[in-house]
Amino acid sequence: MSEKPFHLDIVTPRKVVLSAEVSSFSAPGVVGGFQVLKSHAPLLSSIAVGEVKVIDQNGTESRYATSGGFVEVRENKVVMLAETAERADEIDVKRAESARTRAEKRISEKSPEMNLERARVALLRAVNRIRVAQRK
Repeated sequence: MSEKPFHLDIVTPRKVVLSAEVSSFSAPGVVGGFQVLKSHAPLLSSIAVGEVKVIDQNGTESRYATSGGFVEVRENKVVMLAETAERADEIDVKRAESARTRAEKRISEKSPEMNLERARVALLRAVNRIRVAQRK
């Protein structure tokens, strides 16, 4: 164990994804990525679509694909409230590739009734899920 532990909760509307003592937490902040170690200063940050990296007390690294949310750091406790958070080894890559294909098709069709921004976000999330799954 290289770093002193602190508590981390990763929570989505559907479930508690992780509740554990960890030595490092890294997240994609909307103005840049950041890392939290024990005794980090208080922080409240929005997070973007991207990859979350967690290192547990034994030095084992796990990665999660997230589609945004918020992180609060206070008194050696980190709480990440995320829209979604999927562990890399649990991502259904075929489903993510299908979502990417659908989003690319919607964007290329440029239909007047199609919400272009929503299609772009769907594409970003699908590409992120695929990338995180390949890095496991």
